[in-house]
Amino acid sequence: MLTELRSVLTRCRATLWQDAAGAAALMVLLVAGLHLPGLV
Repeated sequence: MLTELRSVLTRCRATLWQDAAGAAALMVLLVAGLHLPGLV
């Protein structure tokens, strides 16, 4: 299992930072959306 994980990480290393940035953007949108009703 560890070798499979290592091979997956080496194959998708180019897009890993893009996936992390997308996940962070989704979290920001979620938090902003949850706080919007309190501002209105």
